[in-house]
Amino acid sequence: MIRPIVRDTFFLGQKSDPATTADRAVGRDLRDTLAAHRSGCVGMAANMIGVKKRVIVVSLPPADLVMYNPAIVLRDTPYEAEEGCLSLDGTRRATRYQNITVEYRDEAWQKRRQRYSGWIAQIIQHELDHLEGIVI
Repeated sequence: MIRPIVRDTFFLGQKSDPATTADRAVGRDLRDTLAAHRSGCVGMAANMIGVKKRVIVVSLPPADLVMYNPAIVLRDTPYEAEEGCLSLDGTRRATRYQNITVEYRDEAWQKRRQRYSGWIAQIIQHELDHLEGIVI
């Protein structure tokens, strides 16, 4: 289901709670909402659709990747980036890392560990900030 985008910075500034298997529908809603905003969005966190759970979706062609309870376990090579967000107007500066390793649960609730680099790594880091209540 396509959900409205939350723009309330008070809500966005709150930390998200761990996801459970009961939150799989949140991942589906995130995927649907990302698809509806594809022209201006490459990733979303659950709080952007009004759900305070640790779930993100990232556009990773040819498909969108949903991650439940993602956490960065390794990172290297910091750099400065300027980013926009569907929930906010304008752009903001942020320190990102060129390479990250993320542990998460997939849609089958299997534990995964994957390394990402470049643009995809930057998107994941932005969405993980959302889960921590960091408004970028």
